[in-house]
Amino acid sequence: MRHNTMQTPQSRAIHKRRAVLIGLPALGLAALTGCGFKLRESQDFAFKTIATTFAEASLLGIEFRRTMEFNDGVRVLTGAQSLDSAQVVLQITNDVREKTVVGVNSSGGVREFALRVRLKFILRTPQGKELIPETELLLQRDVSFNETAVLSKEAEEGLLYANMQTDLVQQLMRRLAAVKSL
Repeated sequence: MRHNTMQTPQSRAIHKRRAVLIGLPALGLAALTGCGFKLRESQDFAFKTIATTFAEASLLGIEFRRTMEFNDGVRVLTGAQSLDSAQVVLQITNDVREKTVVGVNSSGGVREFALRVRLKFILRTPQGKELIPETELLLQRDVSFNETAVLSKEAEEGLLYANMQTDLVQQLMRRLAAVKSL
């Protein structure tokens, strides 16, 4: 007994669309795995406890502690007594936000600012062995200024600082994860 297998043009179009809809994600997945793409994972550190000398009110220090706490297995210790009990000490020698004028208009008004976040640090053991020598991380963003939009420019400045702070903490985390032995 034979069934009528004749397809109508509409059913052929539906089958083609279905094949394309199934094939496109598979093709995209194959392309991503072929290029080495993988989702960002939490980093592995050679230490389980870290003490920092960030100032208590440092926004960079707060974000660093928050990011470190997200990593399983690493505790951030604060306070002077924690410097001896931690496996490593992140000594902050400079943590500064800067805002400088880089451009003025013909009448002498500010046209552009440069925003900078600068961090200098040393990673060492409590016994004094340097694991990372003094290193400076510096990020800079230029922001235009307009006197008629002062409030929006202040908000933009705040967002840029927050973005730079996040980038700086991620750079610091990668450097700390690169330390393989104490």
